[in-house]
Amino acid sequence: MSIVSTEELVPPARMDATPGVWRAPIRRWLLLSMGAALLAVVGNVGALLSVGRTYGAAYPSLTDQAIAQDLVSLALVVPLLVWTGLRAGRGSLRGYLVWLGVLLFTAYNYVIYTLSIHFGPFFVVWVGVLGLTVYALIGGFAALDPGAVRVRVQRSSMQVVGWFMIIVAALFAMVWLAQIVPAQLSGTVPAAVTDTGTPTSPVHVLDLGLFLPGMAIAGILLLRRQALGYVLGPPLLVFLALTAAPILVTPLVEQVRGETANWWVTAPFAVFAAAAGWAALRLLRAIPSR
Repeated sequence: MSIVSTEELVPPARMDATPGVWRAPIRRWLLLSMGAALLAVVGNVGALLSVGRTYGAAYPSLTDQAIAQDLVSLALVVPLLVWTGLRAGRGSLRGYLVWLGVLLFTAYNYVIYTLSIHFGPFFVVWVGVLGLTVYALIGGFAALDPGAVRVRVQRSSMQVVGWFMIIVAALFAMVWLAQIVPAQLSGTVPAAVTDTGTPTSPVHVLDLGLFLPGMAIAGILLLRRQALGYVLGPPLLVFLALTAAPILVTPLVEQVRGETANWWVTAPFAVFAAAAGWAALRLLRAIPSR
């Protein structure tokens, strides 16, 4: 992707770049995300209409989670991805940062779809969503100029948000390690693996290997008022808030399917989602919309 000068960029209303904030036109990445949204709808609707055929080989726990994810994708994630993409195309920096967060959430979940669910009728669709989302995410981040975003921040102090991200990363890392380390020492398998019937837990892999370190790094960058923190912070916080949605819907799916519903998870994850949403809004409000 070539770097263009601000004079060569078209006006923001034309779904390209806003001079001084984006280093290159963003239209191609927005279009990739729209393709991912369309494929996601196909996979979500198809899976919900043929649950047995799509998720029949999965353990009940994994099937419940997948159904909840399909419902959340249709009702929340896909509409949010399209809306924020359109906002970003009209020059909204806030919309663009939220769009990146929705892409991050989508990529995260389709890694789990493609690696946890047994091969089935929508495997190619899931791979398509994952590929389009990852390329749009990489191109979307590369197109932003962190320094240009930083100079537009209207509130320089982000101590609370930075510490929130660091603490969340540390707490989740401790929770996952509390499941993993005792199992390894005793030669057993964590419940997160046995309950879903997968070889390992993709959530443990993604969180401990990528997202929790990224969350902590973004928090530290915000504490130091580094430019990259203002680019990484909003998408990661949007991602955090969205991760609670399928967890909150899963007990409802379990009850409808005649299984034991774990309603106890709803209260703590509702609080967690509200806190992550508050942190995301606090950071986004410090960034001008255009």
